[in-house]
Amino acid sequence: MPQINRRTLLAGAAATGVVAVAARAAQDDMLKPPADMSGKSVLITGCSSGFGRLMAEDFARKGAKVFATMRNLPRPEAEELRTLAQDESLDLHVIEIDVTDDAQVAAGVAEAERIAGGGIDVLVNNAGISTAGPIEIQDMAATKMLFDTNVYGPHRLARAALPAMRARKSGQIFNVTSQLGRVMVPGFGQYSPTKFALEAMSEQMAYELVPHNIDVTIIEPGGYPTKIWDNANRLTMELLERADDKHLAGYPAMIEQLRQSGAGGGKTDPMDVPNAIAAIIAMPPGTRPLRRPVHPGPKPQVPINEVSAKVQLAWLGESPYGPMIKAVHNV
Repeated sequence: MPQINRRTLLAGAAATGVVAVAARAAQDDMLKPPADMSGKSVLITGCSSGFGRLMAEDFARKGAKVFATMRNLPRPEAEELRTLAQDESLDLHVIEIDVTDDAQVAAGVAEAERIAGGGIDVLVNNAGISTAGPIEIQDMAATKMLFDTNVYGPHRLARAALPAMRARKSGQIFNVTSQLGRVMVPGFGQYSPTKFALEAMSEQMAYELVPHNIDVTIIEPGGYPTKIWDNANRLTMELLERADDKHLAGYPAMIEQLRQSGAGGGKTDPMDVPNAIAAIIAMPPGTRPLRRPVHPGPKPQVPINEVSAKVQLAWLGESPYGPMIKAVHNV
């Protein structure tokens, strides 16, 4: 029986059956990445540290043309990557992009497309920030900063990269969310709200881009020991310093816990995320998963992902949107 994917669906092939979300979710997310990524051009945001830095180095060493982007150039992290590229003869280009800056996003993507000689193959929206604390103490400055970075940033990058991807009818977009984009822990500020928003935006884009042969995958990491924890602690302390006592007074235990916070993420290996993304890049177009939980430990979002897919299919599977919905869920 021929494989049915989003391409054959849009060509008019009939598809019936039930979604195999549970089976896919049960797969080991520590997939073996390909050894060779030659011929792929990849733009990654947030490459000064963490997942972004690891991806930039790993993908370039595997032969990809990598555009490692970060804000606030010049900075030591950018020079380190440039030196690495020169020393190892890597096809790695450092480009300044602050994901909250419309002009820098447009210019940075245009520069990557110029170097690539056309649209980029893969966009990885990795840049993200966090503050902690109860929602009540999250002032508008903190709230706007998180949404501007974690939600509007990926939106800006996608809008900049999609015209060239659509023109050639191919491309991939990865949006890095979190387990906390599907489940909530009290005291994580606006982080979960932004990641919930990015989850929704990503899924809608996945449906809308089916006719253009562009895949969208949501990467949902659990806790990993990256610099986001240090940055979050710093931003949280700044928030607490300027917070009004009338808000702080309602949460004394939680506030004290925040003031004692240290590094987080456990002892997991952050390379799990680059490995998962590389493995998905290597999959045939139209068969890639909408969501990929990534963590060696518990993945509490899996049953939510399963129910969400079933609801989407039950609600819209037989509607005029059906081919898009079924294609994304590989039904």
